[in-house]
Amino acid sequence: HYPELFDKEMMELIRQGKSPFNFPGLTMVRTVDQSKAINYITGAVMIIAGSGMCTGGRIKYHLVRNISRLESTILFVGYQAMGTLGREIVGGDKEVRILGQKYPVRAKVAQIHGFSAHADRDELLRWLSALQRPPRHLFVVHGESETAWQFADLLKERTGWEISVPNYRDEIILD
Repeated sequence: HYPELFDKEMMELIRQGKSPFNFPGLTMVRTVDQSKAINYITGAVMIIAGSGMCTGGRIKYHLVRNISRLESTILFVGYQAMGTLGREIVGGDKEVRILGQKYPVRAKVAQIHGFSAHADRDELLRWLSALQRPPRHLFVVHGESETAWQFADLLKERTGWEISVPNYRDEIILD
């Protein structure tokens, strides 16, 4: 999406129509059986899995297999929301529940900040300002509470809209 951020080598690959993901040692896993087969690979393995907050999917099975192994590293790229398994792990919980069972966290845990699949503040402001009609009510539900409130205050100041920041697990009736 942002080719201007690629280095010269990457730009050349793209210009030639070559995939940057086609190199020896990289295997794309598409099926459940292929994913399960990872469990039987000996030696070092890097598993890049979806569900970045560990809320569902195959990542849970990979965690079950690796979270208690001292030689494993679980590397998170991006934000981990409160109430998610990913947040418990990066938050330093010594034991976590996965698929109904408790597992001690013995793997090394690391996090790289700065990557996000979500729009930033300026992108959200630009998107909201393009609305043809203002919303009756806007709920800011993304991010930590303090950041959400700051964004809500900024939006109120700029738009005059009615804006709320619900608490975690709040229920709101829309009519």
